[in-house]
Amino acid sequence: MSDGTTRKSMPGKRWSVILVVGAVAGLLALTYPAGLWDHLSLDAFARNRVALKQLVEDNPILAPAAFMAVHAVAVSFPIATIFKVMAGFLFGWAAGGLYAAVAATAGAMILFQATRMMSSGYVRDLAAANASLFTREFEAGAFSYLLVMRLAPFVPFFAVSVVPGLFDVRIKTFMIATAIGILPGALCFAWLGQGLDEAFEAASSDGRALVVSDLVTSEITAALFALTLVAVLAAIVRRVWGPQAS
Repeated sequence: MSDGTTRKSMPGKRWSVILVVGAVAGLLALTYPAGLWDHLSLDAFARNRVALKQLVEDNPILAPAAFMAVHAVAVSFPIATIFKVMAGFLFGWAAGGLYAAVAATAGAMILFQATRMMSSGYVRDLAAANASLFTREFEAGAFSYLLVMRLAPFVPFFAVSVVPGLFDVRIKTFMIATAIGILPGALCFAWLGQGLDEAFEAASSDGRALVVSDLVTSEITAALFALTLVAVLAAIVRRVWGPQAS
């Protein structure tokens, strides 16, 4: 009975995933040619930074709330890093980094929950039926794996938010690992955002627009990789000695 129900539900769930992916792809296809992303660039921010700074000063409560709401949605798109830099410029590196981390965690939770709802039990039942080594390992050490992927600067944010939703990962585990893993990078980019005025002036003197890669120093990159390595080593230690300790 359950097998028949699962087989009947498979096409509907597959189509729901296709529709959501298609909607996101369609949104990108429509907004990119229209130039929407041009207004969410560092160059556009440079032109409006004085007005935005004044807006934040005039609205000390509403401004952070509005920023976090927009950033929570923006994590699904390629301009999320810009928001972390903007957070440091607008709110200072400590408060800005915290706002960015909270917003990104909320956005990741939305993606995670949406994936779980769309896949429902189909993908998880399929994974359980296959009982693959990867599935068992990932679900058993979900916190460690998620923390490593969140800390690693080269792993796409969107993928780390969606893929765990296809497995039997507890929402509490996902939320805590995401919040901890996001915070160091958010603080680093917010710290870089404090020096935007000087960076904008330097880029302007060179006759070009400022891009995020101009801000990311080798020290910041090395620090994030070092944090990732620590998380990887912790996961290895837990995997090798954990069962013996228990």
